[in-house]
Amino acid sequence: MRILLVEDEPDTGRMLAKGLREQTYAVDVAADGEVALYQMAIHDYDLLILDVMLPCKDGFAVCHELRESGSTVPVLMLTARDAVQDRIVGLDTGADDYLTKPFDFHELLARIRALLRRGPALIPETLAIADLCINTQSHQVHRGGRRIALTAKEYALLEYLARRAGVVVNRAEIAEHVWDETFDPFSNLIEVYVQRLRQKIDTGSPLRLLQTRRGEGYVLTAAEAPRGS
Repeated sequence: MRILLVEDEPDTGRMLAKGLREQTYAVDVAADGEVALYQMAIHDYDLLILDVMLPCKDGFAVCHELRESGSTVPVLMLTARDAVQDRIVGLDTGADDYLTKPFDFHELLARIRALLRRGPALIPETLAIADLCINTQSHQVHRGGRRIALTAKEYALLEYLARRAGVVVNRAEIAEHVWDETFDPFSNLIEVYVQRLRQKIDTGSPLRLLQTRRGEGYVLTAAEAPRGS
C-alpha cells in the first residue's frame, strides 16, 4: 500500500517514513500543502497522512480541496493542536481520522490499518484465497497450514494482489501501489518479485494461485489458469 506523508518537520518526516517503510508500506513525503496536492494529482495513493500545520496551505485546506475534487482517499490528520474545535474542523473538511501529537507509533499503525481496511468496502483482517491466508495485522502468511516467510516488499506485493484478488493488475498499477516515486519503470524489478513470490506461495501446491496473464498483468486467484497464460 502506498502512502503520502505530508509533514514539514524534516526529522519527524524521516522518522515516520522510515518506520512505515519497515512495516511494508511504500511512502512518499511532501513538505507543504501545495506539493501534497500536486503529488495527489499525479499518483494514486491508498492513504494520506496529513499534518495540519503546513506552509503554503495548511492541512485543513488540503483536505478540503481534495474532497472538493472528488477524491475519496482515506485521510489521517496529525497535529499538535488538541482543541476539540480543531478536531471538528478537521473532520468537517473531510478527514477520516485525527491523531494528536505526540502519539504512539503503534497506535498510528493501528489507525492506518483500520482506514485501509475500510477503503471503498470493508476488508477483513484476514485475507484468504483458497488455502492461502494473509493476516494484514501481523503480516503472517500461511498456505495449507505452512507458514511462509516473506520479505517486506514480497509481503507488500502479496497483500496488494490479495486485496485485488480475482482482478488482473498490470505493472503500472503494481508500481503505483507497492513502490514509491523512486521506482524505475524500465527495470524488471516487478517481474523478479513476482517470480520470487510465486516460488514461495505456489511451490509444492497443485493449485497455482499467482498467475500471469500474457499482455495483461498478474492475478491472485483460486480459479484455474486459462491455457496459454
